[in-house]
Amino acid sequence: MIKPFLVAIQFLTRLPVRLAAQLDKKDLGYSLLFYPLVGAMIGFILVGIGWLMTGVPPLVASALLVTAWIILTGGLHLDGLADSADAWIGGLGDRDKTMAIMKDPNCGPAGVSAIVLITLLKFVSLYTLTIANEWIAIILATILARTLLPLLFLTTPYVRKNGLGSPLAAFQPRRWSIVVIIITFVLIFFLTETRYLWLVLAAIVAFLFLRHLMLRRIGGTTGDTAGALVEIAETAILLTAVIAIR
Repeated sequence: MIKPFLVAIQFLTRLPVRLAAQLDKKDLGYSLLFYPLVGAMIGFILVGIGWLMTGVPPLVASALLVTAWIILTGGLHLDGLADSADAWIGGLGDRDKTMAIMKDPNCGPAGVSAIVLITLLKFVSLYTLTIANEWIAIILATILARTLLPLLFLTTPYVRKNGLGSPLAAFQPRRWSIVVIIITFVLIFFLTETRYLWLVLAAIVAFLFLRHLMLRRIGGTTGDTAGALVEIAETAILLTAVIAIR
């Protein structure tokens, strides 16, 4: 199972893991099992960077932390967020038009606005949380958001043929995915304080709401909407931490 783990690292981060250009589709599907673990790695790296910046003015530290977050993940999910925002606005409720816009590599005003707004909300949330030393909230945001991805592929049809997430959906080990999702939520329940359950609730609400929008507009999910889910869920979790547990 080491190769699916490395596939997950390569896909979700810019850490120096480089595998063959043509990956086994089974390895791609099984890599979903390791998304929560890679989310934890991302979270701990960000917290480590935050601790290294102790003594740096909080505004500067928060801006650098957001920058590190984007660099570490390669802006992968921001791209999906931008494409989804353009498609939802420009698609005008039409499924085919929405799908076509998501394939367009150009970024329109809705996509740019979505990236700016998400980045701004993450920045102000990190500023507040780092001052309050609520580092656990940052780790939970990266874990929970990436746990939603196997849940999304498990429960939602993948509607783009030959899309980036097509082999993930087709070769996902369903039973093991259920086990991993349950274990992740159980560990969060037992290893954190009760007040952090607000963050779990925020993740679930974000998932249910966005999945509803996907089903209503395009009848399922794509790689772009999956990326948008990660970005919006992370932001919702951080904002909930600021409001509910700070």
